[in-house]
Amino acid sequence: MSTATVTSARPGQVLADLVPASRVRDAALVLGGAALTGLAAQIAVPVPGSPVPVTGQTFAALLVGTTLGARRGFASLAVYALVGMAGVPWFAEGKSGTGMPSFGYILGMLLASVVVGALARRGADRSAWRTAGTMLLGSAVIYAVGVPYLALATGMSASAAIAAGLTPFLIGDALKAALAMGLLPTAWKLVDKR
Repeated sequence: MSTATVTSARPGQVLADLVPASRVRDAALVLGGAALTGLAAQIAVPVPGSPVPVTGQTFAALLVGTTLGARRGFASLAVYALVGMAGVPWFAEGKSGTGMPSFGYILGMLLASVVVGALARRGADRSAWRTAGTMLLGSAVIYAVGVPYLALATGMSASAAIAAGLTPFLIGDALKAALAMGLLPTAWKLVDKR
């Protein structure tokens, strides 16, 4: 019986690269990232006056993209989106399908996972301030897709969509970025000590 060992960190790696490479590893990471995002989406708090709840879903999606890298992160979020579109109720508030006004945020998460994953491959997750910038940029990508989709899906004006689909979430996004600022650089420091 063999045991997998964690390799040491090198430039150009993301955290998932520290586990010995195999197709089984990649499949497990992609499916695990999709499952984590689905579970985090169940942490949902309704926002008065908005059809979009505060969820753990965006944090999970950004974490998945950062730790898995652009390619695996995108694959993971694509699995999450496709399975939810196929009817598994693991979008926010136990929803599925494409008919909800918040579906644009899920599409934005696909793009954001690529952006944060590419930045992480360049070391953007190894210091607190670069991690914060990476998470905030990822959030901006999600909003860049989600808010216009919300406006189109509901018939809201642009200002109403911003008021309902962006403004109430800024403090939560800052807290999520702060959490990532502690988690990701700490993980790299632990790896570097090995």
